[in-house]
Amino acid sequence: HVQLVESGGGSVQAGGSLRLSCSASGYSRYCMGWFRQAPGKEREGIAGIKTADGSPSYADSMKGRFTISLDSAKNTLFLDIDTLKPEDTAMYYCAARFHPGYCYPNKEQYPYWGQGTQVTVS
Repeated sequence: HVQLVESGGGSVQAGGSLRLSCSASGYSRYCMGWFRQAPGKEREGIAGIKTADGSPSYADSMKGRFTISLDSAKNTLFLDIDTLKPEDTAMYYCAARFHPGYCYPNKEQYPYWGQGTQVTVS
């Protein structure tokens, strides 16, 4: 099993930046990823990362303002968001999976989830 705890969310002004963190514990993960879900919308993938070498994979619609990174020594996943927009308002989730393969942020392929951290942009 794996436990994931997100932090770093909050209320920010449009144009600002934010760093989200996800602390992971338990068995080693092959992939980790970030997702978000806005009210009334489906959960969507932002980015995934292969834990062995830190290679990222971004959803096409998320390329540019989002940066995923990993501190393996601290078992911590990060998501940096630049130039925040009101439409970035959502609950942001960290997720993990064990099975190998391309670490694209497809939510159906990630069985382990954190509780989420809320980001509100005004």
